[in-house]
Amino acid sequence: MEYSILIVITPFLLFLFLGLVGGKLKPNVAGLIGTLGMGLCAVLAYTVAFQYFFNVGKIGESWSQIVPFNFVWLKFTDLLHIDLGVLLDPISVMMLVVITTVSLMVHIYSLGYMKGETGFQRYYALLSLFSFSMLGLVVATNIFQMYIFWELVGVSSYSLIGFYYQKPSAVAASKKAFIVTRFADLGFLIGILILSFYTKTFDFASLTANDAELVTTSFAGGTFMGLSLATWALALIFMGGAGKSAMFPLHIWLPDAMEGPTPVSALIHAATMVVAGVFLVARMFPVYFFAAPDVLTMIAYVGAFTALFAAVIAITQTDIKRVLAFSTISQIAYMMVALGVSEYGGHDGLGYMASMFHLFTHAFFKALLFLGAGSVIHAVHSNEMKDMGNLRKYMPITNITFAIACLAIAGIIPFSGFFSKDEILAAAYHNHPAIFWTLWFVAGLTAFYMWRLYYSIFWNGDKKYDGHHKPHESPWTMAVPLVILAVFSIFSGLIPFANFISSDNMPFYTHIDWKVASLSLVVAVTGIFVARMLYRKASTKPAEIAQKMGGLYTASLKKFYMDEVWGWVTKTVVFRYICEPIKWFDRHIIDGSMNGLAWVTQKSSTAIRGLQSGQVQFYTWFFVAGTLVIALLVLFL
Repeated sequence: MEYSILIVITPFLLFLFLGLVGGKLKPNVAGLIGTLGMGLCAVLAYTVAFQYFFNVGKIGESWSQIVPFNFVWLKFTDLLHIDLGVLLDPISVMMLVVITTVSLMVHIYSLGYMKGETGFQRYYALLSLFSFSMLGLVVATNIFQMYIFWELVGVSSYSLIGFYYQKPSAVAASKKAFIVTRFADLGFLIGILILSFYTKTFDFASLTANDAELVTTSFAGGTFMGLSLATWALALIFMGGAGKSAMFPLHIWLPDAMEGPTPVSALIHAATMVVAGVFLVARMFPVYFFAAPDVLTMIAYVGAFTALFAAVIAITQTDIKRVLAFSTISQIAYMMVALGVSEYGGHDGLGYMASMFHLFTHAFFKALLFLGAGSVIHAVHSNEMKDMGNLRKYMPITNITFAIACLAIAGIIPFSGFFSKDEILAAAYHNHPAIFWTLWFVAGLTAFYMWRLYYSIFWNGDKKYDGHHKPHESPWTMAVPLVILAVFSIFSGLIPFANFISSDNMPFYTHIDWKVASLSLVVAVTGIFVARMLYRKASTKPAEIAQKMGGLYTASLKKFYMDEVWGWVTKTVVFRYICEPIKWFDRHIIDGSMNGLAWVTQKSSTAIRGLQSGQVQFYTWFFVAGTLVIALLVLFL
């Protein structure tokens, strides 16, 4: 399976080609080259998945780890070195399929959506860079390779969010995303350094082998401030994952990232980049479970709070992309909770399997929601719900596919989201009842705000549109990806996921827990029914309810003022009490020391410049005097 390296290399070569010579090509040609290249990656990814799962991946009863390509890049000691390679196991192979599939759909969709945009070739070059970075991240053989590609993902995300660099809001959003995630990534790096200092390795296979024995023995007895060093290291590593996956309170960058092109939102902020944190915890799951179980508990509670927090905010948002952004935060938090409540091995590891299952299904229906939103925005030239309504008559394909995605994310049987969300709820129900009821309530909120969105766009009265700007269905380049993703959203939940992915790589049998499933279906149908009553037709009831809710509604609309809180923390605490003293130290101590050395050097050179007067007699006198002094010293010493 050595050809698997081509899946990573191809997007990098596309980035170089389109970045260097794309400007000399016609936009459609550049877009077609990028799309065909990603199509090749998708074909290779599906081939790798077939070969792994049905041919070479299984050894006995368990799934193996295959490293078809690996070389030492930087060597520190015989034990500690940074490798670059490809690791194939169930979750990395799954991620190859997810990333290449969604990326290919976005490439095709963008041929229509981005047509006529300035920088079309640059856009496709940046898409290729992002795909390369994300693919390199998921096949990393060691945690430092993951960190390298992790940062490349951040750079490419920054470039794509700020694609419309003429817009101040896009520039501000890209900087906000970059700064917040870099702050989180600092914790990630410190955690990696602590982990590698004690274990003397970056290698995932070594870290997770034999129930993470290397980590537990290496950190034995080490504590800091009442917590084990392993807990500190893994909590800091999770900090990086929390930043990328927009967990509270590091979530503030994701809603603003919607300033980027809508296809970018579908690729980066729905299906791939934001699940990097979930993938990180899953990759290190044995280490977390055996070396720092208290961090897993923290992850569960952070995820549960984030899921509820984001869902409450999504209820009141009026920009359709921001509704989907907060929905993404909530659903990613679901995946984090599943990992946090999971145990290890067989059916006890149901949460782990459910997390990966929901990651898989969510990628398709959330990408479909974002691309459907892009189709709507493309038709009405607005992101606001008030400018929409009655679009089902004008955009039948978008209407049907968007409804399918809404059914999937609401968890309605037999759509894919039902099966993956049911497994998460079942894992929480049996391990953490309080978290289960939180997620159950969030499931109802999810159904409500998604169908509020659907009815506001496609129903809600008999809105008339001006003849010059009459909405119409998107071109085939945009419609075909919607249909394909709709098919995935319907049928991907039928995959027997536990046969392929588990916490200990041993397949196990799962079944629907109808007690849990019934509860989730009841609350989902209730949420849809309430949304239908309030938003299917034009009504004053939503405004009346909002007025009655008063401050709670306003707080939710303003995202509980978290942007203002972070703004205050940044300006008052970080800038005034951290940056200002550092600036004073730099300006007065560092610069002052350098200026002082320069002043001393100048004064000294001025004082002794007479020694180089250019007069031969003066030099002769010094030579004779020096010779006599040396002779006297030799004579008497």
